[in-house]
Amino acid sequence: MQRKVFQLLVDNTSGVLSRISGLFSRRGYNIESITAGTTADPRFTRITIVTDGDDAILEQIEKQVAKLVDVRDIKELKPEESVYRELSLIKVRVNDGQRQNIIAIADIFRGNIIDVSKDSLIIELTGNQEKVDAFMKLLDGYEILELARTGIAGLNRGTEHVTYL
Repeated sequence: MQRKVFQLLVDNTSGVLSRISGLFSRRGYNIESITAGTTADPRFTRITIVTDGDDAILEQIEKQVAKLVDVRDIKELKPEESVYRELSLIKVRVNDGQRQNIIAIADIFRGNIIDVSKDSLIIELTGNQEKVDAFMKLLDGYEILELARTGIAGLNRGTEHVTYL
């Protein structure tokens, strides 16, 4: 099994995300993460899908997604040619003795404390999945109250692979 990241440019129409995820569920394919957002041109949405499978399954996924009516472009984002980022929001229970330790850990990872209350902190962390996972391991001894991870968004480096519609 290997993991691939696909970037799709699709028409910004209602139900497009449902049709794409429906294709995956009908075929029994796994979606590890999926992110979507409008591009600079509001007529189009960029979707990043992380999935896994053997070579044949991944090739089949790419071909079947490309056939969908709303899909204008699909390409693989190869790790060596792309930049990936994930946003995470982590709410941690803290007492007065733990607060400074958690803030110090967040600073090392260039995380931002975006909310402070009497008994909790919310940390915003952006980076690749490995960075977020490493940060989460350092929080192992603390009580994580809530966690929201966006999944990855990515773009190819340079201008060679830009799709113009």
